[in-house]
Amino acid sequence: MFLSCSETKTYSPAETAKLVATSFYHDDAPTMKKHTTAAGYSNLLNIQALFLESDSSKMNFKIIDEAVDGDVTWIKYSTDYDPTPGVFKLIQEDNQWKVDMEGPHKRGPF
Repeated sequence: MFLSCSETKTYSPAETAKLVATSFYHDDAPTMKKHTTAAGYSNLLNIQALFLESDSSKMNFKIIDEAVDGDVTWIKYSTDYDPTPGVFKLIQEDNQWKVDMEGPHKRGPF
């Protein structure tokens, strides 16, 4: 009984990207940290201050494209908060997909 409560859910790359984007825009640092690498978390915190938290709880996160390159997945997404689509690079760390931010100049296959 206790084992099932303590298990960590494994999210797909797309689900992970949505969790990170939502936690980023809603200032949910614990969730963002859980689903990013150490470097990804640090980079997102540095740019988070540039964005204002929206009064709307709906961000309309949409996956535009997804590309797998070996053990790396790239997710191109859009939200109502930014007119320019974003791109997340995800890697597996501790058997979980995590966003690994490499900076805006590395857009992956998109």
